Amino acid sequence: MRDQPEQQAPPVQKLRIRYAKRGRLRFTSHRDFSRAFERAIFRARVPMAYSSGFNPHPRISYAGASPTGSASEAEFLEIGLAEVVDPATVHAALAEALPDGLDVVDVVESPGGALADQLEASHWQVDLDIPPAEAATAVAAFLAADEVPVERMTKKGLREFDCRAAVISLSASAGERGSRLDLVLRHGTPSVRPDDVLAGLARTSGRPAVPSPLLTRLTQGPLDPDTGEIGDPLHPMR
Repeated sequence: MRDQPEQQAPPVQKLRIRYAKRGRLRFTSHRDFSRAFERAIFRARVPMAYSSGFNPHPRISYAGASPTGSASEAEFLEIGLAEVVDPATVHAALAEALPDGLDVVDVVESPGGALADQLEASHWQVDLDIPPAEAATAVAAFLAADEVPVERMTKKGLREFDCRAAVISLSASAGERGSRLDLVLRHGTPSVRPDDVLAGLARTSGRPAVPSPLLTRLTQGPLDPDTGEIGDPLHPMR
C-alpha cells in the first residue's frame, strides 16, 4: 500500500494582502498572477505553511479576482504562515519580489472569518470612447429598466441573466477618452461584471457595444446597505 503523506501543521499566522494590477499588467490573468505570486513568495523567503497530501501547496486563498484586462486597485488574497512574521516585513519583501505593475498595497493580520464574505460589492471606473451626452442617455435608459437581460458564455455554455439588479449606482460624466462611467456593483450569483453592464447599456439604448473600454476597479469590500458605500475589508473600522 502507498505510504500516507505527512500531515502538515496548520498555519500559526494568517495575513491578508491587498494588491493592485496597473498599466500593462492589467492583462495578467488570474492564473498568471497566481504563478507570479508563488514565485515571489519563494524569492522573498516568506515562511509559508503548506497543505497536507501527496502534492503540498502553499496556503494561499484568492478572493474576488478581477477579469483579465481590468486594472484594479483592490485585489485581495490571504496567506497562511508557518512562523509569526511582522506584516510590514512581508509587505517589503513581496514589493521587492513582484514585477512592477503587480504592486502590494497593504498587508495586515487576518482577523479570522472568510475573506470572500467581506467582498460584497465593487466600485468600478469605466472609460469609454464616446461623447458624454451619448453615455448619459444610455445610462438613463438602463436605470429606467426593471430588468436588463444579457448573455455570457460560461463553462456550462451560453447563459442569460439580469444585469440590472446588481447595479447599486451608475452615472456618466466627461472623461479623458470621452466618457467615464462610475459604477457600483453588488457581488452575487451569477457574478455581474462591468462588461455585462456595458452589454446591458447597448441593449437598452439600442446602440452597438463600445469597443475597448478601459476598466478599473477602485475598491471592493463590505457594502453598507444604508449608504451604498463600500468599506475597507482589511481595516473594517475605518
